[in-house]
Amino acid sequence: MPSLRRPWLTALTCLGLLCAAAFSHSSHAQEQGLRIGSKRFTESYILAEVLAQTASPQTPTPPLVRQGLGNTAIVYEALRSGGIDLYAEYTGTIALEILKGSQSMTREAMSAALAPLGLGVAIPLGFNDGYALAMRAADADRLGVHDLSDLARHPELKLGLSNEFIGRADGWQGLAARYGFRQAPTGLDHGLAYDAIVAKQIDVIDIYTTDAKIDHLGLRVLRDDRGYFPRYDAVVLYRLDVPARWPKAWAALQKLEGRIDERAMIAMNARAELQGVAFDAIARDFLAQGQAGPSDAGSRGFVAKLFGSDLGRLARQHLMLVAVSVGLAILIAVPLGILVFPHVRARAVVLGLTGLLQTIPSLALLAVLISLIGAIGTLPALVALTLYSLLPIMRNTVTGLAEVPAGLRQAGTALGMTGTQSLQVVMLPLALPTLLAGVRTATTIAIGTATIAAFIGAGGFGERIVTGLALNDRELLLAGAIPAAVLALLSEALFETIEFLMRRRRG
Repeated sequence: MPSLRRPWLTALTCLGLLCAAAFSHSSHAQEQGLRIGSKRFTESYILAEVLAQTASPQTPTPPLVRQGLGNTAIVYEALRSGGIDLYAEYTGTIALEILKGSQSMTREAMSAALAPLGLGVAIPLGFNDGYALAMRAADADRLGVHDLSDLARHPELKLGLSNEFIGRADGWQGLAARYGFRQAPTGLDHGLAYDAIVAKQIDVIDIYTTDAKIDHLGLRVLRDDRGYFPRYDAVVLYRLDVPARWPKAWAALQKLEGRIDERAMIAMNARAELQGVAFDAIARDFLAQGQAGPSDAGSRGFVAKLFGSDLGRLARQHLMLVAVSVGLAILIAVPLGILVFPHVRARAVVLGLTGLLQTIPSLALLAVLISLIGAIGTLPALVALTLYSLLPIMRNTVTGLAEVPAGLRQAGTALGMTGTQSLQVVMLPLALPTLLAGVRTATTIAIGTATIAAFIGAGGFGERIVTGLALNDRELLLAGAIPAAVLALLSEALFETIEFLMRRRRG
């Protein structure tokens, strides 16, 4: 029996150390220097880098940039809960979406409304990036559509709108009521909408007025003739303790006021979306030259994207998310499976509940966890991945124990073994191959699902996938998907090796 206990004790100790390292990493991330977030579209990525590089010379450690955290609700929740310290936001969004106020709300009124939450608005960057609807210019000319009122008279046109725009307080519902639109829009990712309209799968999309692809693809921006949309002036939304904690960095950030106009922002967006230049290089060029013009930092090919300098960091983050979440799931699911195994009704209830967790969409679960935990990044990602890993491990634990022949169980009892001894010496060793198959399945699920964790700043290969979606960059998407697939293949090879060694040992 001692020879059986020691490996299990060693395994549990290793899992405990992994978990401690993960939570230590999460806590350390919360305590490090200035943290800057971004939404999941090109301009927000660039502005996050501009803010970070401006502040960096004035901070003890380089600012942590958490890119592509998601839509307004997630990034704002990250700011409110202290997961980030500041990010670039837009006045119209603050007034209508965050504060549920009116489009005539001044910046001073916004600051007064946000102050009780420990937040403030400052540093107008100098440009307006508004919402608008656009369609192919050739079709607009053929149909005589020049403004939104004209569009309302063509219910046959197909609208493909971003999911955030459809659900926003200042988005589709209010716009449809103002203009009397009868179309039922299709929800699309903002980055994919441009491909869809070029392919004539849809006729109208929502755009940001500083998008680089508007002119490039020959789109016509429709005039908001009834004045529905407010101004969306770019500002910094920040936690009120930032100026006191980083006074020099805050003073440097204030020098960005009025420095970026629409033309400069469009040019920076174009370099990212049309030339494939990295966000940090675009920001560095702008800050060095005071403009968004080209420099030595050119576009990157697929090989450069695949084997970029971030590959090692992303691999470590992805491995940590998978190893710790599966480890935690083993520590929870195996004992729970053993506990409910003798009780048929309890077993059905517990397996049913863990199965129900599998039906919750990943992004929805992550959003709920951010709200419950009050943090973004590693911690909610680990909780979500652990919950998704429970079912295969628990189900296979119960199945493996059920497959142990009744005669062998009775033989243990006849030899005078207690229930615990029979479990340790007879049942668990025989159930181990089936249990291991559950761990194998859970690991594969975790490797794939961990890519979603990048939406809340947990890193991993999903970081490239999220950015690739925002840019509609297929090469960057593949540069994230391929390493994740390789990791899944390596895990399969590892489990094949373990199973082979177990068969040899039994033989």
